[in-house]
Amino acid sequence: MVQVDVTYEGGLRARAVHGPSGCELVTDAPVDNHGKGESFSPTDLVASALGACMLTLVGIVSERHGWSVEGAKARVSKEMVADPIRRIGRLEVVISLPCELGEKERELLRKAALTCPVHKSLSAEMDIPVSFEFEG
Repeated sequence: MVQVDVTYEGGLRARAVHGPSGCELVTDAPVDNHGKGESFSPTDLVASALGACMLTLVGIVSERHGWSVEGAKARVSKEMVADPIRRIGRLEVVISLPCELGEKERELLRKAALTCPVHKSLSAEMDIPVSFEFEG
């Protein structure tokens, strides 16, 4: 179990402290929702978590097989919807992998990314298209 303690600091800003490491992050409401947009919004963290999680799973499989994927990137584009309630409507993910691998190896990395626990935890109401770009 991991504990994260979050404190509301006022002005639509919150500070989260990761229990095991003590690392901190600050969120701010976005400008389009009454905030200053001076940091990640809570929904931006969902998008960030998805990209980081997918790359982590790609990294785990790559290390297991001795493949280098250093420099791999995930670009996550978040779109909000307001009807019937304000929520994330779409998270489009493009994963770019700087590696020369055959189709069998590429398919293993695609499957690994799609088993990410964050991806599996998100609402079925959310549109989450995922594409892969292999360089080399």
